[in-house]
Amino acid sequence: MKLFVTGAAGFIGSNYVRRVLATTDDQITVYDALTYAGNEATLRDLESDARYLFVKGDIRDRDAVTRAMEGHDAVVHFAAESHVDRSIVNPDDFVSTNCLGTNVMCDVAHRVGVERFVHISTDEVYGSIEQGSFSEQDRLCPRSPYSASKAGSDLIALSYLETYGLPVIVTRSSNNFGPFQFPEKVIPLFVTNLIEGTKVPLYGDGLNVRDWCYVDDNCDGVDLVLRKGTVGEIYNIGAGNEITNRELTDRILASLGAGHDMIEYVEDRLGHDRRYSIDCAKVRALGWQPAHELSEALQATVAWYRDNRWWWEPLKATQESTE
Repeated sequence: MKLFVTGAAGFIGSNYVRRVLATTDDQITVYDALTYAGNEATLRDLESDARYLFVKGDIRDRDAVTRAMEGHDAVVHFAAESHVDRSIVNPDDFVSTNCLGTNVMCDVAHRVGVERFVHISTDEVYGSIEQGSFSEQDRLCPRSPYSASKAGSDLIALSYLETYGLPVIVTRSSNNFGPFQFPEKVIPLFVTNLIEGTKVPLYGDGLNVRDWCYVDDNCDGVDLVLRKGTVGEIYNIGAGNEITNRELTDRILASLGAGHDMIEYVEDRLGHDRRYSIDCAKVRALGWQPAHELSEALQATVAWYRDNRWWWEPLKATQESTE
């Protein structure tokens, strides 16, 4: 199979590409605009693989997408603006990339005749839940410009199934972590800050709850859905690792031998959802289950950032110089 994978110079997409190249005979074209969170160095080790091709391009550029996508069997659409804080400051970019870009992707995929289109989304589209877990049938209640733009992109993709017959499948994953995650997200931010001897900024009272899924497990779920999922269905992918942000912070501090004096409590994020939780029975019925225990995966992630300062230090320096 020949796969067209958008946004794969970013975090989850790059890990997905590595997984596919390591476990299948598929060919992959990575299509990425190389915005601040996309880094071609992330994929440097794949350049010698004859089954891998990188194309720089914007998902909103219809002509460029058409030229690059023609001849592919399936699309896995990771490309998105994805940071909640940035969406609060500049929502226009999120609506443009996530909604307009997804529309272009779906329209081109329909026109060139791809056999599968997997749209990658997030559990944040459901909003916050006090008790229980969201199923794929629950209504969407996004509460940030980021999650609203992702909910919109989900509906755009699914509309192409109903209107044009584009074979769309949607995945909605919980919070991911692991290697190559841009150091604005909480785990790599906290880990790299502590490596540099800097305090970690913890929002509010630290009691917001998230389900943490190791990126390799999510990529396994996405690939299973691509190959065995039912067209038109939505699949939640989460690991069942629900902990508060304070407990997560404590674990990171312990992993790096730091004390609570390294926590800096900061004003809470606007519209900060209290708890995310998703029911993943549908993807488990396909045969998926997480292979990594949270503590083990968190330790491995900390070790990766310790050993790969070459990758994240330039990114943090660039980010700080533009703020």
